[in-house]
Amino acid sequence: MPEVSSVYRVSKTKKPRTRRLMAVMLAPLLRLPPAARVDLLLVLVGAILYSIAWPTLHVTHDVPAAVQPMIAALAAWPIVLARANPALGWAISAAGALVIPMTFDTVGGYHIPWQVVHVLVLMVLLLVVSARSPLPAVVVAWLTTVLLFVVFVPGQDGRGWAVGLTVLVVFGLLVRWLVSSRLELAEQEEAADVERARRAVLEERAQIARDLHDIVAHHMSLVVVQAQSAPYRIDGLSAEVTAEFESIGATARAALNEVRGMLGVLRSDGQVAEYAPLPGIDGIDELIENSRRAGLVVTVERDALPHDPSEATGLVLYRILQESLSNAARHAPGASVRVRLVGSDTEVALTVTNDPSGAAAAAENRTGGHGIIGMRDRATSVGGTVTTGATIDGGFAVRAVLPLTVAPGTHVLSVANIAPA
Repeated sequence: MPEVSSVYRVSKTKKPRTRRLMAVMLAPLLRLPPAARVDLLLVLVGAILYSIAWPTLHVTHDVPAAVQPMIAALAAWPIVLARANPALGWAISAAGALVIPMTFDTVGGYHIPWQVVHVLVLMVLLLVVSARSPLPAVVVAWLTTVLLFVVFVPGQDGRGWAVGLTVLVVFGLLVRWLVSSRLELAEQEEAADVERARRAVLEERAQIARDLHDIVAHHMSLVVVQAQSAPYRIDGLSAEVTAEFESIGATARAALNEVRGMLGVLRSDGQVAEYAPLPGIDGIDELIENSRRAGLVVTVERDALPHDPSEATGLVLYRILQESLSNAARHAPGASVRVRLVGSDTEVALTVTNDPSGAAAAAENRTGGHGIIGMRDRATSVGGTVTTGATIDGGFAVRAVLPLTVAPGTHVLSVANIAPA
């Protein structure tokens, strides 16, 4: 019993070692792509068939010994092309099937003009051609193969082979059409999934548009109405107060127009945005003037640009300046703001700087706001950059560097095209 148990323990230890050895040997094979694995398998099958065809060739055909390796190779090796180029492999095999019966006689009562290996390879290649090659190539391969068997196979056997080869080709065509129909069905299902996802996005955007209309547009409309009617409802207003109400009404109307534009984009399928009027570099002066009316002290340094920037650059430039001025108004009311706009042959740079009393605006990004993140995202969408941070004197600066021209069709944050971040 001790001897039996020791043998059992040895056999148990050998099994894991054998498995590890097999895993190490198969690891390079498993790392190959699927196509390379198929080619390697075909080479292995070709080698096996060649090892059968060469030693048995003298049994079936009267072939000189020096020529036997080439004839056996002509019979077996075309199968290697079954994946890479089945039509070429079939042509080589069919050419061999034409030459061999005309050149060499059979021996020992062998009545088929080709070796069994040759027949098998020719049939496999014909099947693959039927399943993968263009239909004209399939017709040529079928007719040629049928003629080879009808002409060279004696008696009625040639006709029987012709029927069998026809069935083989029909089977290959059925496999071909089945695979193509499955692929087409998969493409249709993928297109349907994309369409369902698009509809879900459109429905969500429509819901957002309804909510924005109910919450924002309604109240903005009331602000416009109240600002415009205030001089008529309240007696004794001075000219300065009346002008202030007019400024409030104008700013509210501009904001309301932008909200309506955004609602149009949200309610559409993305086509309307291309035709919607978008703010650009031409609207910067009006934006700065509106900020001054709101109480900001804004000074501007603007160098002449070499030529007008692209629409995408102008839009991003406008939005970054709008967000910077809005941050200054919210976080540092009364602080002076310096706006510097400089252009070169390839880029345009915008710098918005608050004086030290406006440094509190830097806390906006740390307290959960999304304004600075939105500016950076917009700049990145056109290939530009945005940097923010405190200045040496304790103020706060936003610097954007944008390319002067952007490739047509550049996408600039579809919803952000209409409303600031």
